Amino acid sequence: MSGEGDGDLELPPISYVWRTPVRRPKRAKWEISDPIDSSKLTPAMRAKLQRIVAKAPEVMVKITGKTKTVAHLKSHLEYITRNGELTAETETAAMMHGRQGLRDIQERWADDAELDGSRRRDGPLSHNVILSMPPGTNPIAVKDAVRAFAIETFGGEHDYVFVQHLDDEHPHVHLTVRSLGYDGRRLNPRKADLATWREQFAGELRLRGVEAEATPRRARGKVRKAERGVVHAIKQRGEQPRVERLAREEIVKESRSGKRSAHPWEAKTRERQADVREAYRQQAEELRRSQNAADRELAKQVAQFMADMPEVETKRDYLLKEFAKAIGKSGQPLRREDKEREKGPLR
Repeated sequence: MSGEGDGDLELPPISYVWRTPVRRPKRAKWEISDPIDSSKLTPAMRAKLQRIVAKAPEVMVKITGKTKTVAHLKSHLEYITRNGELTAETETAAMMHGRQGLRDIQERWADDAELDGSRRRDGPLSHNVILSMPPGTNPIAVKDAVRAFAIETFGGEHDYVFVQHLDDEHPHVHLTVRSLGYDGRRLNPRKADLATWREQFAGELRLRGVEAEATPRRARGKVRKAERGVVHAIKQRGEQPRVERLAREEIVKESRSGKRSAHPWEAKTRERQADVREAYRQQAEELRRSQNAADRELAKQVAQFMADMPEVETKRDYLLKEFAKAIGKSGQPLRREDKEREKGPLR
């Protein structure tokens, strides 16, 4: 494995498993090598490895959208505050209560938008972010962590407002950040920024006694991406997304012809996962040779983590399995009424 994105940075091989393939604006503590021996695990690296193999809950930080008009912004603020029923907190720590508090936020941001002559017609007024944790996480700690994260990330640079929602089993907070900064520059978050935001949010949670981690899917042995919100919404309407329909049709066609199309990205995915698992294996072996009992115990935990890793399954693998289930005992595709019963129709 190579140090993707930071070729000049020497780190133990296991560290590359945790890194994103893009250069990030800020290095995490575990990305700073030991000043004496860069091949050794630093305390920060070791702590991260321990959290990963212990399967600490993963934080979720997601940009859910942008607002591009004053009307859209007002609608979004009404949604996150439940029309003023929920209290919103701003970058100045002001608590905005009720309908009047909502109107105050809307009017201030709307006035700023109208005075912003440099914004393109389709330029965003705000970026809407959701920060979430798994069920059972202390909601007070989640909100406190979001507050600290917002101060660290946007304080002194952007207006923002956040509201916590407790009507879902996942405690989460909606954070809306004004795109135009105080210095005239606009917020334009990239994948690298999101990776940094996840690390920062997880760190703030740990400071408040909540075990939390922020790792890429590959570090946990997963290769399939989570379903996009648009795709999920289409399925909720009982429809089949076009991209999924085309993938299913290709699988049916291959099944009938007896030929499987080449997909180089599948081979690359499997190769990358093999590298990931080899890096864990090498790290476990290194720890096993240590004279330190704690290292040898950690080696056992790493080995168990590897044993528990899921089978490498791409989206295509998943659809192939689904297709196999939809084939009747006779070897022929199921009839339409049978497909409906299987809840996995191939159309």
